[in-house]
Amino acid sequence: MATEQLPEIWLRGPINGIPALLQPAAHALLQASEEIQAMMKDFPDVLLWKRPAQLASAGFHLQHITGVLDRMYSYAHEQPLTEAQFTYLRSEGKEDVTVTTAMLVTTLVERIHSFVAALHQVPEQSLTQFRAVGRKQLPSTVCGLLFHAAEHTMRHNGQLLVTVRVLQQL
Repeated sequence: MATEQLPEIWLRGPINGIPALLQPAAHALLQASEEIQAMMKDFPDVLLWKRPAQLASAGFHLQHITGVLDRMYSYAHEQPLTEAQFTYLRSEGKEDVTVTTAMLVTTLVERIHSFVAALHQVPEQSLTQFRAVGRKQLPSTVCGLLFHAAEHTMRHNGQLLVTVRVLQQL
């Protein structure tokens, strides 16, 4: 008997404890987590840093999503980026043969789940509060930053899917 496939996360209902206005961001992040885990299952480490047609590598996408979530969380909480975050940013996409697909996926899934868990603590009244982003102090809001984290994750999830499929055909 075939296993019944679950509907996408957003069709499974609200996530307890997350403010209503942040449900779409939580749903998108958890959907990306599920999709990335399925897509990267059994993905060979030897392909992790390959760049077909000069596209970004699968390793870059996995690292970049993790880094963006970390940085957006800091900005949303009015925290400056740390030297460790800048170091991580500079390392995104740099080939490291000691890093495995499983390591990157585990780190990313943990980051997604900690980000979603943190959404439980966001007061709805804070969503429209101004936040400055980056060295240029560009304007955003708490809501804008949290939604950007989810949107950016899904954008790279799609790019990762294409890269993985191309590499698996080589």
